[in-house]
Amino acid sequence: MSEQIAPHGGKLINRVAEGKDKEILLEKVPTLHKVKINAREISDLDMIASGALSPLEGFMGLKDYENVVDNMRLANGTPWSLPITLAVTDEEADPLKIGEDVALTDESGQTLAILHLEEKYLFDKRKEALHVYKTEDAEHPGVAYTLALGNVLLGGKVTVLERVKHNKFNDYRLDPAQTRELFEQKGWKTIVGFQTRNPVHRAHEYLHKCAMETVDGLFLNPLVGETKSDDISADIRMKCYEVILENYYPADRVALGVFPAAMRYAGPREAIFHAIVRKNYGCTHFIVGRDHAGVGKYYGTYDAQLLFDEFTAEEMGIIPMKFEHSFFCKVCDSMVSSRTCPHDKENYIFLSGTKVRDMLRAGEIPPKEFSRPEVAKVLIEAMKEQPANA
Repeated sequence: MSEQIAPHGGKLINRVAEGKDKEILLEKVPTLHKVKINAREISDLDMIASGALSPLEGFMGLKDYENVVDNMRLANGTPWSLPITLAVTDEEADPLKIGEDVALTDESGQTLAILHLEEKYLFDKRKEALHVYKTEDAEHPGVAYTLALGNVLLGGKVTVLERVKHNKFNDYRLDPAQTRELFEQKGWKTIVGFQTRNPVHRAHEYLHKCAMETVDGLFLNPLVGETKSDDISADIRMKCYEVILENYYPADRVALGVFPAAMRYAGPREAIFHAIVRKNYGCTHFIVGRDHAGVGKYYGTYDAQLLFDEFTAEEMGIIPMKFEHSFFCKVCDSMVSSRTCPHDKENYIFLSGTKVRDMLRAGEIPPKEFSRPEVAKVLIEAMKEQPANA
C-alpha cells in the first residue's frame, strides 16, 4: 500500500461511527435538534464519511469556505475548488447553538449523521455563483441550486451513523479504501481515472485507450448522483459501459465503479474537484477532455485544462492527462484529434447531440465511427421509453 498515491492531504478520512461510539450517539439522537438535508448534501455527507472528500471531515467552516470560493484552497493552503457546505434557513438556524450536536436526517426523517456544530454563518450566494460557476445566470443549474438555498451555512465535523443505502449499482459502489485495495490486488501502480455523466461513445473510448498505453489500469468512474433532468439516466449510462467493456476492453486492465457525487456543472472548478476525489480513490492520473463538467456555453472548450496549470504538480499529486476533442476522420480512417489530423472538417464524422438523439429515437444506429452498435442499441431501447421532448 505504501507505493500507492497518498490521499489528498495525506490521510484517508473515515467519519463512520462504529461499536460503542455509535451506540452512545444513537442514544443522544432523540434529544437533538434535527436538520433535513437534500440529495446533494446526502451524497457529500456519504463521501466525507468514506474518505472520498479527504481531507474534509465535515461541512466547511467560514475560513475554509471563503478561501475555497476566493482562492480554490482550504484555509491551510491545500488545493480545493468547490464549496462543500450545508445550508439551512434562518428559521432552522436560530435554535442551533455552537458546540452542540445536530442530527442530520433524510427526507423520511431517518438520522444519517451527527453534525458537531462549530460554526453558523451567512454567505453571499451571488459571489459564490460568480466565483464557482463564473456566472450569476439562474439558468445555470449550479447557480439555480445555490440561489435557492437557505441563507445560513452550518460548519463542523460529521459522524455518520448510517451509510446511505442504495438499490442500484451496489456491485459498483466502492469506497476509496476498497478501490485502493482493488488496485493493489491487480498490481496496478499507475491508474488513470475517467469521469463522465454522458453515455460512452467512440471519442471517449479513444481517450481511454490512448491513456491506457501509458498506465497500468483504467478506472471508469461514471457519476450516478443527482444530475439535470434532461441528462441520460445513470441506469442507461451504466448499461452502456457494461456492453462496451464486454466487447472492446481488456478485462484485466479496466475497473468500473460508480461515483456517487451530484453534478455541480461548475466546469473548470469541477474538473479540479473530480481529479482530487479520484486521487483519493487511488488514481495517479486523470483524463481531462473538452468542456469538462460544462453546461451550455458558460465555459471555454479547454478552460478546465488551463485551470490545472494554476497548481503545482507537487500540491495536486494527481497528473492531468489533457486531450483535445477527438473524432473520426474519413481520410485518416481512424479516430484522431486536431493534434494528429491534417485534414479539413468535411472529412470528419461529427454528430451533434440533437442529431444523435433524433437518430436514436427513430431507431437508427449512428455511424459505427461515432458509436459502437452495442451502445447504440441500449440507447435506442431507452429512447423508446421516453417522450420525444424529454
